[in-house]
Amino acid sequence: MLRLRKAARIGTCDAFAMTRPASDYCDPALCPTDLCCYGECQCAPSAASGDRRRLMLQALGLAAAALAVAGVALPVLPTTPFVLLSAWAFARSSPRLEAWLRDHARLGPPLAAWEQRRAIPRGAKAVAVVSLPLSGLLVHAAGAGLAVTAVAGLVLACVGGWILTRPS
Repeated sequence: MLRLRKAARIGTCDAFAMTRPASDYCDPALCPTDLCCYGECQCAPSAASGDRRRLMLQALGLAAAALAVAGVALPVLPTTPFVLLSAWAFARSSPRLEAWLRDHARLGPPLAAWEQRRAIPRGAKAVAVVSLPLSGLLVHAAGAGLAVTAVAGLVLACVGGWILTRPS
């Protein structure tokens, strides 16, 4: 505990088992450990504390990226949510994979559009508008009770409304 206090006082990311010193504009005491000050003081998790977590996040990011690539070819599989999940996982585990995702010819533009304007492409909106009610019907056809069907319908309607209010 004394080491943590001392490290926090001198302003290094060692307070969170990170490897590089903090810059003047990154306060490690305010930096959440899951973000590791990425984009602020560029501290990276130490090898001892984050290998398993880093590998799990990379695996999640790669799986989401694979689903996003499949979503480019399959009209019923959405691309944007998987790109966003992949970007989130890569931002916390691998700057190299995050840069690859941002520079990708098919996956980079939806990510940039989301980050800049919180925009969802028109095609994705159209697929969502069709698939959300179909999902509600599928819940009902599966024999779910009235309460479950009503709650699922309400959630799907809220999600659909939110999607439709995003810019294209």
